[in-house]
Amino acid sequence: MFLIPHSTKNSIPYKIEITSSNMMKGVYFLVTMAILVLASSLASAYDPSPLQDFCVAINNFKSGEFVNGNFCKDPAQVIANDFFFSGLNIPKNTRNKNGLNITLVNVDNLPGLNTLGISLARIDYAPYALNPPHTHPRSTELLVVIEGTLLAGFVTSDSNKLFTKVLNKGDVFIFPIGLIHFQINIGETAALAFASFNSQNPGLITIANAVFGSNPPINYDVLTKAFQLENGVVEYLQKAFAPN
Repeated sequence: MFLIPHSTKNSIPYKIEITSSNMMKGVYFLVTMAILVLASSLASAYDPSPLQDFCVAINNFKSGEFVNGNFCKDPAQVIANDFFFSGLNIPKNTRNKNGLNITLVNVDNLPGLNTLGISLARIDYAPYALNPPHTHPRSTELLVVIEGTLLAGFVTSDSNKLFTKVLNKGDVFIFPIGLIHFQINIGETAALAFASFNSQNPGLITIANAVFGSNPPINYDVLTKAFQLENGVVEYLQKAFAPN
């Protein structure tokens, strides 16, 4: 408790009571604000910003330094090929059930990408091919159509609102980070697109494969109640999406 003198003449001091309860509330408020500031700064970052010019990924930990998921190659041993990838001009085989082939360029086959926060993919579509609903948990995707006509779309997380657009040669479409999205070739000819990601490892969760093809399988009761399906239908879907 403190005595605070009043500024007017002939006045008497008045009292301001500062209790331990008030002090603790102030401490809790400051701690909460500090946590929120820290959380917002972490949430705004995807791949960490590099603290050096480059960190070429290497599998041999005995001759490297561990940074951001991969060991860094000794800079004295780095060569130009560590920053080089060839072959994205070559059409890929699309003879599969989805009629799709994705050539991903990431830190696994272009080690110079390590810590730089970007990656790239070539996507070949057979006529009427489908890139099924999926999500990238660590990246936004920018898709540019090189040949053909695609129907692309994504669904929001709050109201399940669908945004969809027909894309032709030269068109660009964005799939925000973490949202479920898809593309389907609606043309009678093959299509080609390139996708860029703001992560060296964007991750991929294909919805049907994750739900019905998990290992071990998700319990029947969970799936029948979640999707309002009969046991026989769930069993059929689990067999259809079972991992090879």
